[in-house]
Amino acid sequence: MQSLLASYNLFSTVTFPTRITSNTSTLIDNIYVNVDSCKYKVFPFINGLSDHDAQIMEILNIYYVNSKKHYELTRKTDNNTILNFINLLSYEIWEEVFLEEDVNVIFNNFTNIYLRIFNTSFPITKRKHHTKSNPWLTSGIRISCATKRYLYVSNRHNRDPNHKVHYKKYCKILSSVIKEAKKCTMTQEFRKLIIK
Repeated sequence: MQSLLASYNLFSTVTFPTRITSNTSTLIDNIYVNVDSCKYKVFPFINGLSDHDAQIMEILNIYYVNSKKHYELTRKTDNNTILNFINLLSYEIWEEVFLEEDVNVIFNNFTNIYLRIFNTSFPITKRKHHTKSNPWLTSGIRISCATKRYLYVSNRHNRDPNHKVHYKKYCKILSSVIKEAKKCTMTQEFRKLIIK
C-alpha cells in the first residue's frame, strides 16, 4: 500500500483515531492528497450515527474568494446530454487503448478519451446559487444537537448503562422535537399559501 501511495505521490493527512470504541481506538479512515504545498487542517466530526467519525479537511491557502458571486458552477445534465454522451462513447474506436501493452499507458489513454467525451457532453454552466434554509432549525435545536454529540462522545468512553439509557432517551426526545418543529413549519407555510 505504501509503495502504491508513493508512486502516485499521495500522503495521508489524518493523524488521529477515526474509530473509537470502549476498548479500542484505530485510524482506519483517511484522506489522501497529492499536493504537499497545500496548507490544511484535518479534524474529526463526531455525528453520533456510527462508531466511525467523519473527517473534515479545511484548506487554508485559498487566496481568492469572491463573496459577491451568487452562482455556482455545475454540469448540464439532462436526457439530451446523456444521450449525446452515450452516442459519442459508442462511436469511439478506442484504438489508443487496445493497441497498447503498458497498463499505465492504457489507463492514461482511456482516461483522456473518456474525460474528453465527458467534458464535451456535459459542459460546465453557471447556475444561480440558492441558499437552502431550514426555518425549523432553531437555535435551541442546534444546541440540543450539539449536546447530543457531546453525550455520544462521553457515552463512548463510559460503560455505565445509565449513560446509555440517558443518551437514548435524549435522542428520542430530540427526534420528536425536530419532527414537531418541521410539522409546525410546514403548517405555517401551507397557511401562507392558502392566504395568498
